[in-house]
Amino acid sequence: MTVPVFEEYEPAIDCTCAGCALQRRTAARAVPVRYGGHPAAHGARRALVLATAAGVVLSCGAAGAAAAAGHSAGAPRADKDSEPVPGTPQGEKGPLKGSGASGPPSDGAVLRKTTRAEIINRAKKWVAAKVPYSMEKYWSDGYRQDCSGYVSMAWNLGTNEWTGSLASYATRIARADLQPGDMLLFHNPADPSKGSHVTIFGGWTDYTHSHYIAYEQARPQTRKQSTPMAYWSNSDRYVAYRYKGVGGGSPGSGSGTAFPGAGQFGPGANNAHVTRLGEMLVARGGKRFYAVGPGPVWGAADQRATQAFQRAQGWKGKEADGIPGPDTWRLLTAGTGRDIPAAVTGGSPNTSVVFPGRGYFQPGQSSSHVERLGRQLVKKGYGKHYVSGPDPRWTEADRRNVEAFQQAQGWRGSAADGYPGPETWRRLFA
Repeated sequence: MTVPVFEEYEPAIDCTCAGCALQRRTAARAVPVRYGGHPAAHGARRALVLATAAGVVLSCGAAGAAAAAGHSAGAPRADKDSEPVPGTPQGEKGPLKGSGASGPPSDGAVLRKTTRAEIINRAKKWVAAKVPYSMEKYWSDGYRQDCSGYVSMAWNLGTNEWTGSLASYATRIARADLQPGDMLLFHNPADPSKGSHVTIFGGWTDYTHSHYIAYEQARPQTRKQSTPMAYWSNSDRYVAYRYKGVGGGSPGSGSGTAFPGAGQFGPGANNAHVTRLGEMLVARGGKRFYAVGPGPVWGAADQRATQAFQRAQGWKGKEADGIPGPDTWRLLTAGTGRDIPAAVTGGSPNTSVVFPGRGYFQPGQSSSHVERLGRQLVKKGYGKHYVSGPDPRWTEADRRNVEAFQQAQGWRGSAADGYPGPETWRRLFA
């Protein structure tokens, strides 16, 4: 008996018969070639797109194909996967690669539980590794090296998502409710390749909530930096989301009254506990110690304000060293104890305003003179270029603030170059 011969065929794009319509839809939903799918799937997917376009232009054929498939023309489709994935500035949704899981992506994957601390720690790993940005390459953990792959990794998702699908794993929240591990997402459905991006929220930089620490995958490599809310561009189009599988507290969120430990404070500390400490100290009379408000980076202002609060309790010596301990923290969180007294007035406030010399205010310089200059600029209303407040290092922000002050004096050209001289110093401290 002769075995029947069956011939595979690619359905014509203009044929409205039920068989061709079904073949086109089936092929369009098929697994891509790179996951072991049939090569004809790619052509059929394109054929479906062309057929749809032809139906719109000619107003014929599409209705017949829809009827043959059991759908009325214009009715919403439940099988959205049949639609082609738009071009994106990231790779499209797909499985993990390399050491990750293999096979086609699973839409029914169970959400993996995680904590905020785990999300941030995973995000930090790529920052430390300086993972290069790429829409085609995959890191050793199996995740794609672009912005959406980065968030997929940080959230420990079982697949590589893109900006058009990440929101399905999250719940929309208000920006004011952002906590470390949440994401800020801008997806441009009209043209995903223009501006679409996503960052991981790492915490506010100061009490104004105008800037936050963003973990993001961008060219040339993974980075962590202070970023204006919500981003440098298209800021009003970013939406805040919280991963549905997140549990537990924020890493260093400082919520609650338990003392987080002495290791969270002091030189080199950078966390939300420092911010909360500063905010509590400001509320207890310590505002004058902060030029631009509390932030996550421990500074001299935090130590001076803490010491002032400790001395207000009558403590001395090591008990008033400016580093908070359990007792200091308990009084602040409970709102008890004595407030920081107002500054003593009188005397001669300008006894030490002699200009120290131009050499202190140059690139690469770091001294108390630079920090003092910055604080006086803020006091006079010329601190808008600071992101997290003045510090001992001379930066471009210092120069631009000095320049603004000089221009306000009516100076131009070399007289307003942003580098303080004796006259700038005299007027600034007058």
